Amino acid sequence: MQFALMIIVGLFVGIFVISMGGGGGSIYLGVLTAVFNLAPASAAATSIVTSLPALAMGCWLYYRQGQINFHLGNTMLISAIPSVIIGALIAPFISTKLYSVIIGLILFVLGIQILYKLHGNSKTKTQQQSKKLPLIFGSISGLMVGVAGLSGGGPIMAGLLVLGASMIQASATSSYVLICMSIVGAIMHLSGGQVDWSAGFSLMIGAIVGAAIAPRLMKKFAVGRGALILNIFMGIMLILMGLKTML
Repeated sequence: MQFALMIIVGLFVGIFVISMGGGGGSIYLGVLTAVFNLAPASAAATSIVTSLPALAMGCWLYYRQGQINFHLGNTMLISAIPSVIIGALIAPFISTKLYSVIIGLILFVLGIQILYKLHGNSKTKTQQQSKKLPLIFGSISGLMVGVAGLSGGGPIMAGLLVLGASMIQASATSSYVLICMSIVGAIMHLSGGQVDWSAGFSLMIGAIVGAAIAPRLMKKFAVGRGALILNIFMGIMLILMGLKTML
């Protein structure tokens, strides 16, 4: 019964996180700790490792649609990959409370920025002033993956939207960046041997199916009014995630 429930949960997680351009690290962590009662370290390792197949599926389908901005994605990876490694190495020495406050504040500010951007056409201005922004967003995301086993999708997705990407391009490019980071993060966490495969396997099955569906849904709905709604939803979600992380 629990196995079937986790497959269903994984299905919805896969659809949601690939549509929103994230690996679902925070959602995976919540399910693994609440349902399976895993210790934080084990939940973090299990989350990042078992989310990889779903990310790969979503990324491949976005690639076939031609939606990935490799130039912007690779620029983010220049700073993201080293940050993953650094984050994993310094994780034992970072105060959990301090980390939560910093990440929560970043997510909150990014959410506000996305909503503010919808009030006016600041795309050109943002792109002209943003040569360093992809590196900054990549670094933040990499630290989230390395330190806590989170997907790091929030800063990447928000950064891409702020830089002027459409909703579907942001989701696609974010998936590409995250799978590269997650591979590095998974290697770092696998070395600790704390992955709970019995808990993660059922989530992984459902998430793969959900990830296969998400790019098709985004291609159909992430245009016009649908894109505006998704941007508003993404901004509000980041604000709420930021507040929850800080408190």
